[in-house]
Amino acid sequence: MMFSRSSLLSLLVLGLQAPLQVSAKLDANETDGRFILANDRFYTAIDKSIGSVVSLTLDGQDLLGPKSGATGQGPYLNCYCIPSGFWTPGTQKPSYELYSGTDSTGTAYGGVKMSDTYIATGQVLEQYWFLRDGETGLHTFSRVAYHNETTPFLRNLQELRTMFRPNTDIWTHLLTNKGHYAPLPGSEATSKQVTVQDATWYLGNTPDDTYVKELADYFTKYTFSDPWRDLDAYGLFADGSHTPDGSTYGAWLVMNTKDTYFGGPTHSDLTVDGIVYNYISSNHHGDQTPDITNGFDRTFGPAYYYFNRFPEGSDILALHEDAAKFADPTWNAEFYDSIAEHVTNYVPSSKRATWKLHVDLPQNAKRPLAVLSQNGVDFQENVLDTKAYQYWANIDDEGYATIPMVKEGTYRLTIYADGVFGHYIKDDVVVTASSGVSVMQMTHARWREETEGVEIWRLGYPDRSAGEYRHGTARDTKHTLHPEEYRIYWGAYDFVEDFPEGVRFKVGESKEAEDWNYIHWSVFGGRSNYNRPEPYVGDGNVNNWTVAFDLDKAQIEWKRQATLTVQLAGVKTAAGNTDVYNASEPYANLPYTVSINGQDLEPWVIPYNQSSSCGVRSAVICYGVAHKFIFKPELLREGENEFVLSLPYNGTNYESALLAETVYVQYDALRFEINDVFETPLPQSHHPPPHHPLISSSCSLWFSLDQHSFFSSLVRPNVRGADGVLPPYFANTFWANLWKVVGLLGVTTWSSVGAIYLARPLLRARGSFPWYIATAALATGHLLFVPLVAPSVAALIEDRGGQASSEGQAKGKKSNSDYMRDWLGVNLVRMVTTDLGAWACAVVAVTTTFTLS
Repeated sequence: MMFSRSSLLSLLVLGLQAPLQVSAKLDANETDGRFILANDRFYTAIDKSIGSVVSLTLDGQDLLGPKSGATGQGPYLNCYCIPSGFWTPGTQKPSYELYSGTDSTGTAYGGVKMSDTYIATGQVLEQYWFLRDGETGLHTFSRVAYHNETTPFLRNLQELRTMFRPNTDIWTHLLTNKGHYAPLPGSEATSKQVTVQDATWYLGNTPDDTYVKELADYFTKYTFSDPWRDLDAYGLFADGSHTPDGSTYGAWLVMNTKDTYFGGPTHSDLTVDGIVYNYISSNHHGDQTPDITNGFDRTFGPAYYYFNRFPEGSDILALHEDAAKFADPTWNAEFYDSIAEHVTNYVPSSKRATWKLHVDLPQNAKRPLAVLSQNGVDFQENVLDTKAYQYWANIDDEGYATIPMVKEGTYRLTIYADGVFGHYIKDDVVVTASSGVSVMQMTHARWREETEGVEIWRLGYPDRSAGEYRHGTARDTKHTLHPEEYRIYWGAYDFVEDFPEGVRFKVGESKEAEDWNYIHWSVFGGRSNYNRPEPYVGDGNVNNWTVAFDLDKAQIEWKRQATLTVQLAGVKTAAGNTDVYNASEPYANLPYTVSINGQDLEPWVIPYNQSSSCGVRSAVICYGVAHKFIFKPELLREGENEFVLSLPYNGTNYESALLAETVYVQYDALRFEINDVFETPLPQSHHPPPHHPLISSSCSLWFSLDQHSFFSSLVRPNVRGADGVLPPYFANTFWANLWKVVGLLGVTTWSSVGAIYLARPLLRARGSFPWYIATAALATGHLLFVPLVAPSVAALIEDRGGQASSEGQAKGKKSNSDYMRDWLGVNLVRMVTTDLGAWACAVVAVTTTFTLS
């Protein structure tokens, strides 16, 4: 089934829904076995015996179906957080609270809190549901608390999720984002499915099934996972084929806030697979999870489970658009402030502020993003402080970004962009709130792309994704919905057939989308590969990939250093996605080796806690890592050169689940650079160049001006006796001040040279590199005037002019005053050229380098 764009009828419904909400009436009450939250359109019931929603209707239509086992319920809370694994709170010894009231906008609301304690450990899980008058959705919060001094470490919060889990055939489709949706597999397809991997099935035995025709021969929940960055709403769609009047329905999780999740914008997780998830914490794609230790107490949310109804024939995208409009942290802020007294740990608006950024971006930055996260650590690791929140926003073309509702605190600012290697980091960004006052706070930044010299080539596109390579984000051409290929089960693509001779990429000739695979395997096939059940290790043509490139003589002669930067979008070591070190696994820490023209460089050992199960779980954005391989240019040669990128031969690990055993990496991008004799690598955040050239050149200019002013006053016509005073005075001051002049010039020259040598990448990035060169050159140029002043200096010191006499002057002999005037003439030229010039260049050099650093 294909969908058209929003119909006129659908758009009219969007406009009509607001009036429908006005007349609703809120009911919040308790019966013997249930809590009821309802208004004129929406009804939900929470079963006291299990702590879950068991009835949910919209305009009289049952959206859940009957409870059967784990289905026919939700939203409800579930975790993998007790010593034995999974636990669904509400079944041990739950307690409840019922709320009702009117918020600050005058709108009635009702709510229920379920709290349960896992008796063996004492950890507390709480789930909140709130319904507002006039709305057709549930505002949810989830809390985890652990206070146990006897056992201060419990375990990690491996999974925390809420689920809407229906048991009714009205739901026909599922949607991750507006570019990725599909029909659900039919009952015949699921009855004939073949398990090929953990939570992955082959459906090709039913080629006429709508899902198989439109999306893929394989179904897995990972096909519908997505990174958090731009995700707004996702869920289930009922096309009306199983509703009494043909009405269409949607069940959506709206991510109206993301600040209490972990892992930042690159966190990737499950969204929908017949269940509508709110995956609060998990390590599915190598995402970090917090440890549950004594004192852990965090409330997650709000998240909004929204349900909508549209007329018969309405488009899935129209219903999704209606849901996505609520994905705004400022939406319903007044309501959340009003219920803050009921929700433990919720931070009201009075403790938040609007934060704004202006950044000077690199020229080639595309889709730039600003991230506020835990101070002092990579935002991918922001689980270390469970009180820290996270925020992000796109940066516009003028370099501005605005994030509302930021909790007061101290943050790390990270800026990254497509097309740019590396990122910008600034710690100790303080956000403060003024109680009862809307506060706007501005941070300024200047970011330049990191560089290690002259770029020779790059392979791929730096965007924290492996999507540009073969079987990445390229669209499938065999199915009518044309999904991105990486979303489909990895075993659908046979590496051995695609690259029978292995991967050999020739820079300038090969194409990333055809000649570079989206996964670099150590061994291909074997366990969990339905189409190639026997592992293929090859003869080194699987684990070793080659990049060939040409160099001319000028690119390698008189060079100081060469650098290959490797940025990975994901890497799977033997640790999988567990972050647990196993000494029995030889590749828990994964050695990644690069050789240049047959010479191995020092291996990059990727640690176990940066591992992610990425590509085999249908992802191209996971835990990103990077490394620079630095070596001497003597290893390069004129003509063709080769890098060989190597994983261990037949590198595997034990997998308890049905998953691929091979280790692998997924490339974001590679870049090769060569530095000349003046260059040395320097990250822009380390050891900025000194201010010394500006200080010393200022002193030189002042000293020169002072000398010129003083000696000029001695040779004015109205001054008598200068010829007798000048020789002894000049001789004494000359020798006394010579070391000062030379010393200041030396400081200016050598501090400028030092800056050029130690910080050339930074100076080039900020445009100050030529100004430091000019400063050094002009300071040295001061000495070029020595031959011009030397005769005057010698004459004055030796008193050649004596006392001027009429007779001497008549014969054309110079007086000491004449020699002084000669010296002053040369000194003036020297002062306004080299001294003033060096000072002016130093001003530009230093201010350009340090402004907005």
